[in-house]
Amino acid sequence: MADLVYRPIVQIFKGFWRYLDLDFHFQGESHIPRKGPALLAMNHVSYLDFAIAGTALLSSNRLARFMAKKEIFDHPVAGPLMRGMKHISVDRNNGAPSFVQALKALKKGEIVGVFPEATISQSFELKAMKSGVIRLAIESKAPVLPTVIWGSQRIWTKKVARDFSRAGYPIFVSIGSPLYFNAEEDPELALNRLKKAMQELLESAQSEYPDSPIGQRWAPARLGGTAPTPEMVELESKRNRKEI
Repeated sequence: MADLVYRPIVQIFKGFWRYLDLDFHFQGESHIPRKGPALLAMNHVSYLDFAIAGTALLSSNRLARFMAKKEIFDHPVAGPLMRGMKHISVDRNNGAPSFVQALKALKKGEIVGVFPEATISQSFELKAMKSGVIRLAIESKAPVLPTVIWGSQRIWTKKVARDFSRAGYPIFVSIGSPLYFNAEEDPELALNRLKKAMQELLESAQSEYPDSPIGQRWAPARLGGTAPTPEMVELESKRNRKEI
C-alpha cells in the first residue's frame, strides 16, 4: 500500500527544515539497508528527533515506523497523522501490544525507529535504556542501527523555550554499523553493547560539532554547558514524584 499520508508529511517537514535553514550533517547512511528490516535505536534530545532521523533515511528511499508514546496518538490532530503514517503507539502501562505491532512491521521488512531511553534526556547525556529494542532484535533477527542526533535540542526540547528562528543550526545525525543480537547473549550485556556504540557516536558528533558548547544551555555540563547534570535531573524527578 502506498504511503499516502507519510509522503506529503515528509515534504512538509522538508519545507520546515528549509525555513529554519538547518545545516544537516549525515554520517553512516551507507549502513541503512536498502531493503529488509532494521531497528533504528536513537538517542532522544528533542521533540523533533523522529522527523530528523526520518530525514536521514530519505537518501536510501526508506521510511521508518516510529514507536511513540500513546499521548501523541490521542491528540486530535497529531493522532490521525501518526496512524496514517503507520507509526506505533506505545502505552507505557501496557507495552505488549506495541511490541507485537513493531515485530509485525519488522517481519514485513520495515525499519522501526525506537528511543531506548523512552523520554527526552534533559541533560543531553544518554540515559538508562530499556531492553525492548534488544528483544525486538532477537525475535525479528533484524539488525540494530545505533543512531545519534545532535543539535536538535537547540530548536525544541524539554523545559526550554523553543527556537523556530532561522538560525541555521548545525544538525548531526550519525548512524553506526549494524549490531546483531541473539538469545544466548545476556540481555544486560547486549544493552550495554548498544549503549557503548551510541555513546561513541555521540561523543564523535559532539567533538565535530562546529559551535562551542561552553556556557550554552543546549550543551551538557560535561562539555562546559549549562544543561542540568543527570544527577540534577534525577533529583528533580524524585522531588516531583514525592509531590504527586
